[in-house]
Amino acid sequence: MGATLRALRALVLLCGFYLLSLVLLAVAAGIDVAAVTWAPDALAGKIVIVSFLLAVPVVRGMFMLRTPKGEDPPGLPVTEADEPRLWALVRELAAATGTRAPKAVVLTGDVNAAVSEEPRLLGLRPGPRSLYLGVPLLTGLTEAQLKAVLAHEYGHFTGGDTRLSALAVRGRVQIARTVGHFHARADGKEAAERARQEQAAAKRTAKGKRTKEIDTAGAGITYRLMAAVYTAYAKLYMRATLSTARAQEYAADLAAARIAGRDATASALREIPVLSAAHDFYLDSYATLGLPARQLPPRGQFFGGFGRMLTARGTELAGLRADLPAEPGSPYDSHPPIADRVRRTEALPADGRGTEDGGPALALLTDPARTLAALEDAVLTDEVRQFERAGEWEQLLSSSMAVGLASLDTPLHRALALHTEDRPTLPALLRLIDDGRLWQLAQCLPLPGRAAAGTTAGTADREFRESVRPVLRDSLQSMVLAEFSARSLLNWEFSWSRPAAVRLPGSASDLDGEAGTEATLRAAVTAALADHPDTALLRALLPPTPQPA
Repeated sequence: MGATLRALRALVLLCGFYLLSLVLLAVAAGIDVAAVTWAPDALAGKIVIVSFLLAVPVVRGMFMLRTPKGEDPPGLPVTEADEPRLWALVRELAAATGTRAPKAVVLTGDVNAAVSEEPRLLGLRPGPRSLYLGVPLLTGLTEAQLKAVLAHEYGHFTGGDTRLSALAVRGRVQIARTVGHFHARADGKEAAERARQEQAAAKRTAKGKRTKEIDTAGAGITYRLMAAVYTAYAKLYMRATLSTARAQEYAADLAAARIAGRDATASALREIPVLSAAHDFYLDSYATLGLPARQLPPRGQFFGGFGRMLTARGTELAGLRADLPAEPGSPYDSHPPIADRVRRTEALPADGRGTEDGGPALALLTDPARTLAALEDAVLTDEVRQFERAGEWEQLLSSSMAVGLASLDTPLHRALALHTEDRPTLPALLRLIDDGRLWQLAQCLPLPGRAAAGTTAGTADREFRESVRPVLRDSLQSMVLAEFSARSLLNWEFSWSRPAAVRLPGSASDLDGEAGTEATLRAAVTAALADHPDTALLRALLPPTPQPA
């Protein structure tokens, strides 16, 4: 479907919204006329009032003077003087695609590239363009793959997608706003009815009378029926406009393959979901690691560490590239499944282009370290930017784990708080075990099946003990680590390629190993949780409690 036909369909769909609204207003007016003509005055007055109240959200939804402007993602605008090599590539690909270059380039913190345009007269006249380019994308892509990504985005310009989207966006927002108005009115009616019934129930209770169950099922029903009418049209509207959006993605992929080469385009499409998953993992496991301790990575490393993790986990990521995500298609998706896009691209005739590496795309930046630091200032919130900076990643890990262990709140902690007047600490737990109250304590742990039923025979029931022992073991081991951490005796080993490892005093391997102190710790925990508990091994492992001078 060409740009003209797409524009015509978008305009027809938008007009359909107005036509639906006018039909509903006409029906309401007809009902009012009939009521005034034939119904008793009291009933006619009520019908007119209801019609007026229903017409207000319809009229409010119809009148929207300007197409709403979407929120721009936070980012770092860069000029041609700031990044001459990047801008040279941006202009080169715009010329190759046969379209105007963007007026602004904004670097963002997402694994994404996007273009926008601010058209005039609902897209009939072009407007200034912007290119949003995620620095994590630059970190993980080669220059050849970046060319394919930019050519894809420019394909949206040449197809008129960015201008024509104004019509589609306007319709989506107006329908959603109208539906929202009706739901807000319905919710208000329901809240008022609930308050009325609760007040009546309170009066009956004060008089010693039985109260009725609160029932607001019929409150606001007329508003909800009107909302259902617009929701049905919204589904039709979304399915039609988003099918166009999916077709635009296929067309943009073809443009990218034509400009940058089939192989570069296919490899970029394979790489983006891998980078997206890796970046989510990086944010959760590394970049935000120190937030509980109100610490940030070293300056420039909030985004800069992503490249180090990609390098360290290269083998792991290679497996993700080979297995494309199997995501089911939906008529409400704005993009086709990535696997389908890759298959379509790889099915194109080989053109012998796009196989060159070209080096990492991040090297296009004049000073990557400076840009990564500036991006933190542009993207992070004011509150987060005030956090202390860790000198090294190892320090960030240690601080984070110390805060986490200090605020440990396991099921065992909560159960122990019910059985001791002291704080729920490891020494308090050991005293309780020595007093023979371990299995009585275990009765308070949240467990599935029989244990959750609170059986009175649990303290002598082997089945119960076996079911509760894993929870006890995990919590007890955590309490031991917290005790070491409180005395500054834990050492944490930071790694880009595997989970962090903890080293106990005198150990030579991490906690998952079988040698040294770790094996002794497991043996001590096992003995403390045996059918006949013995805390001697665990007490011997722990350092002596400092005595006051």
